[in-house]
Amino acid sequence: MTEATPEQRKKILIVTAHPEPRSLNAALAAFAVEELRAAGHEVQVSDLNAMKWKAAVDADDFPDHALDRRLDVLAVSGQATLAGRLSPDIAAEQDKLRWSDAVILQFPMWWFSVPAILKGWIDRVFTYEFAHGPAVPPPYGEGALTGRRALVSVTIGAREPAFSDRGIHGRLADVLYPIQHGLFWFTGMVPLEPFTVYDALNVSQERFAAAKREYGRRLDRLFTDEPVAYRSLGGGDYGRDMRLLPGVESPGTSGLDIHLRPHG
Repeated sequence: MTEATPEQRKKILIVTAHPEPRSLNAALAAFAVEELRAAGHEVQVSDLNAMKWKAAVDADDFPDHALDRRLDVLAVSGQATLAGRLSPDIAAEQDKLRWSDAVILQFPMWWFSVPAILKGWIDRVFTYEFAHGPAVPPPYGEGALTGRRALVSVTIGAREPAFSDRGIHGRLADVLYPIQHGLFWFTGMVPLEPFTVYDALNVSQERFAAAKREYGRRLDRLFTDEPVAYRSLGGGDYGRDMRLLPGVESPGTSGLDIHLRPHG
């Protein structure tokens, strides 16, 4: 990686989710930490499995909640967030997000989604009135975490053609849409094109070396690559019902691609 000047040095949070410390995911996370720090950036790592992260949202997340009262998760989480009374593990992860200039999620694709422990990190950390709600800016372009870049680094057991436009698994952009658009863009983070290692069960030393070279290039451009060009909610393309206005998309555009700004 190119060494950053003092003005270019950033703060990056890497969240990784794999139970095996000798896994491909762990190796990619370690590589990213080494590369980013060598370039002069600050890095924090949340290794969810090593942290024994609690995945399920429950009343223990909100210390002031009376156990004999109904748990309205949205309302109670918002109250606890505004009062600074979330459980310490959640508060610590929110502090890391506030600290960061970029977030990298490193995970294996399991059943077309993130591992449960990472979904639990999202569920518990992105609380009402922290990641969304009346106390923060509106979603999709102006959200609570505006100004941060976001990168998915994912390993996939299938080969790349299976995740293509005619692949049986569907396009990778569509499979990752809940993360890229529904988590990152919803909260104001700008998502980059994902870094992907396909056929992850058969990675030779040569393929791993090639993957590291490509990942190194992606990390070097973490703050300069063009993000995925999602439309903003407040940009005039959506009506009051949050539906895309008729005819805004380019002719022939369909599916989730209608929520991308046209090129040019």
